Amino acid sequence: MNDYELPSDLKRILKVKKTVGLADVTTATQAEIDSYNRSDFNSRAFRKLYSPKTKDILKRTFIIPVTDGAVTGYLFEKVRDKAITGQNSLIIYFHDGGWMLGNMGKCAAVCSNICNTTGATVLAVDFRLAPQFKFPTPVEDCYSAFLWAAQGARYWKVDPDKIYVMGNCAGGNLAANVSRLARDRKGPKIAGQILISPITDCRMRTESHEKFKDSPTLTDKKMNFFIQNYSREPKDILDPMFSPLLAKDHSRLPETLILSGELDPLLDDSKLYSEALSSADTPSKFLEIKGMVHSFIDFPSLEAWKDAMFAISAFVGGRGVNGIELLSKKERKELEKKPHLIVQ
Repeated sequence: MNDYELPSDLKRILKVKKTVGLADVTTATQAEIDSYNRSDFNSRAFRKLYSPKTKDILKRTFIIPVTDGAVTGYLFEKVRDKAITGQNSLIIYFHDGGWMLGNMGKCAAVCSNICNTTGATVLAVDFRLAPQFKFPTPVEDCYSAFLWAAQGARYWKVDPDKIYVMGNCAGGNLAANVSRLARDRKGPKIAGQILISPITDCRMRTESHEKFKDSPTLTDKKMNFFIQNYSREPKDILDPMFSPLLAKDHSRLPETLILSGELDPLLDDSKLYSEALSSADTPSKFLEIKGMVHSFIDFPSLEAWKDAMFAISAFVGGRGVNGIELLSKKERKELEKKPHLIVQ
């Protein structure tokens, strides 16, 4: 039984969310999961939830070669005044869904909003999904997509020195692992990583996992289901590319911004990973979003979404993580009047 009160705007969102998508992934058949992943959502409820800002956003589709196959990439660019010169930042985005769910209609809405708010170009990667493609295939797909994007950056008027990786939940796990592979394989430089409630320790032993095991958007039951379907064998969860918190070396990683809702079972995964990076002299900042549950970052009508996106915009705009804090309501209202101060 939950003993916390949710903000009124979040309650409204969660009520609508019950009408969109899978009712319970843990009891769904693979055919139902595949159908969800392919669904072309266009309902009023979907638009209310995700409010995709598609005006003045250009979308292009690319085929990205990966080991033994190919994945699709979706590029989102904000229409720019031709008089404006210079190169954009690029955010490479890895979606959530426990490595199993990957509806690209939903992902497109999320990425369109990120593009609209930050001004950065956004590349969403439709990596191959478990259980057909288990660990480490999604990690390698995402790393291959990163290498491909780094090589093609100049064609999109993107600054190769301003490439960021970003992901939510399992996508945050993948973004963290892409950063590690880039370091260990001496790949292109990553300017920063933005991890939203990343899965960093799949042993699920933290206090927040126990406290919020019945969270309205991510339960303990769902997490176990995702982990079991993603892993090849139980010992995979101890692999640093599965549970990046368990790595021995957290040094020389990109500057890192980590955000999590206060009521998220992955709250401690986020905090502990930020602390591990900082202790190894990797610049890292953790921001806790009060009153929010897992995946709040999907819903732009939330006041908390605005707070998180202002922090992300500042980071992508070049501000160091040590200088990033959540804004007060007064500060946010002032900044909303002058969006050019944080949007590229």
